[in-house]
Amino acid sequence: MRRITRRIDQIAGAVITLRADHVRYRELAEVAGYGGRSLAQVIRLAGDRVALQVFAGTRGITTDAAVEFLGHPMQTAFSPALLGRVFTGSGAPRDQGPPIEENPTPIGGPSVNPAKRVIPHRMIRTGIPMIDVFNTLVESQKLPIFSVAGEPYNALLARIALQAEVDIILLGGMGLKHDDYLFFRGTLEEQGALSRSILFIHTAADPTVECLMTPDIALAVAEQFALQGKRVLVLLTDMTNYADSLKEIATRAISTASWPRATRRRWTSTGPARLPSWRSPQCRAMTSPTRCPTTPATSPRASSTSATATSSPSAR
Repeated sequence: MRRITRRIDQIAGAVITLRADHVRYRELAEVAGYGGRSLAQVIRLAGDRVALQVFAGTRGITTDAAVEFLGHPMQTAFSPALLGRVFTGSGAPRDQGPPIEENPTPIGGPSVNPAKRVIPHRMIRTGIPMIDVFNTLVESQKLPIFSVAGEPYNALLARIALQAEVDIILLGGMGLKHDDYLFFRGTLEEQGALSRSILFIHTAADPTVECLMTPDIALAVAEQFALQGKRVLVLLTDMTNYADSLKEIATRAISTASWPRATRRRWTSTGPARLPSWRSPQCRAMTSPTRCPTTPATSPRASSTSATATSSPSAR
């Protein structure tokens, strides 16, 4: 049963806080704002106080916005009609095709007992000697591919997808530039492999939370195909963007909780342009040793991709 509340107690960053009963952890909700409706997920429970992460951000959401709890966690559709389609990181159609709502499947299910796993023994040939001979890709195993910035790792992934002896190809793109998305789609289409491929693409312009959902959705769909006896190859790129999304969400939550009440209220109402400087008394009065939001940290960037062969439920 869906429940609707129209009072939001606090809006901080992409997190809203309100009071509601009979709400479960990780339950989905829809939040109505001036820019439309956006999905949100329960990330914290404390009595009747509920904190939700809004996927599209809280811009345009007021304290009297309608929040409708859907009564179920994040799910993804499963159907043979997924083949040849392109979706966003949250499973919405990106190719202007009709939405698919058949067989809703929960993502992020319980872990498989390691003692019950089938010993990996079926090799998947990729046609790349350095992989087939020295770092063999085997069903129900993961193969990380590390690369420094600037190396053509997208071309390598596309070659693995085209040459691998599998039935279905799933590509989970995280934080991709639009050119990279068009490269993967164009390559698969030109080589006639798009009809047996499913693409879940999160671009750099999409909400950050969707980046964290892309691997779970791709692996949930791959698991269902594997249960039907299909040989499935899952390609995930770029794991560095996935780590950046984790850092962005965690830093935002920690910084918001550590600011004094007046500073936190100023951030919510006027945005980052009015934040105090690092040397101001408000920043010196912070209660935690987190970096001031006006002085972002920089670090060298590397890239990482991952190829996963799925043939059984233990692949996740």
